[in-house]
Amino acid sequence: MRYLARKLGFYLIAFWAAVTVNFFIPRLMPGDPVDIMISKLGQHGPVTPEMRHAIEALLGADTDRSLWSQYVDYLHNLVTGDFGTSVAYFPATVTSIIAQTLPWTIGLIGLATIISFLAGVGLGTLAGWRRGSWLDNLVPVTTMFQSVPYFWLALILLYLFGSVWPIFPLNGGYDVYTVTPGWNGPFIVSVLYYGALPALTIVLSSVGGWMLGMRNMMVSTLSEDYLVTAEAKGLRPGRIMRRYAARNAILPSVSGFAISLGFVVAGSIVTEAVFSYPGIGSALLQAVGNNDYALMQGIFLVITLSVLCANLLVDLLYSVIDPRTRAGG
Repeated sequence: MRYLARKLGFYLIAFWAAVTVNFFIPRLMPGDPVDIMISKLGQHGPVTPEMRHAIEALLGADTDRSLWSQYVDYLHNLVTGDFGTSVAYFPATVTSIIAQTLPWTIGLIGLATIISFLAGVGLGTLAGWRRGSWLDNLVPVTTMFQSVPYFWLALILLYLFGSVWPIFPLNGGYDVYTVTPGWNGPFIVSVLYYGALPALTIVLSSVGGWMLGMRNMMVSTLSEDYLVTAEAKGLRPGRIMRRYAARNAILPSVSGFAISLGFVVAGSIVTEAVFSYPGIGSALLQAVGNNDYALMQGIFLVITLSVLCANLLVDLLYSVIDPRTRAGG
């Protein structure tokens, strides 16, 4: 319990610090979201102080009040779930924009990250266990894809499988002309079809790193004394590989997976920009382009929560995989 309380206390302090930084950074950026909103509304003629004050209050950017008062209101709205109105998607609220775009990002980037991690760790385990095999010799090929810039790999695959051989669509998240969004078969099939190429790009660009890291840790672990003891006891090779070698070799990969999983939301910007995918990364680009304080704060908060929650879960999982991490001192 002390271990759990210590971890929760640390992450609560980290969350408060991230929320505070999240409040101040958009307000230090140049530009005025109120002027952008006035131009979007097509206002002609002079803008009265009353009109400007009303728009500032609507957007949560009331510059007539002190930063401390705005910060207190920001914390109150954070607790109540009221993140304000978006400039980029006016008059939609920030909460509704995040609710619409976040499932697309989690479904694509999250699943692709999990698939690449599981595939890389599994292949790396076999490559390290059978050094010198054809699978072990395949490691340099997989790491080559990781060295290629992600957007370049995405453009190449998009050109080959979207234009030269039109197997996959060029952009979008689903077929907007023939299917109706909802929990129905045609829509789910369309989403999987449109997300196949972006997911393939993510897997190809990241599976090599997981495979190489796991392979090297397996090679290092195989020289430990406890594995020699397990072999001397006559245990089956498969049991030794899974329960003794892989279980200890996977610990560094679990830490890396926590970071990758936490940055699923933040890492979606390039993916969604290349493939015009309707996720939260595209919404963040629109928010930055329009100085949308409220939407930027809401998305940054989601990124912060995803990173902290992923790291907390992996810390707890670490204590299960390796009980020594729970010991104090």
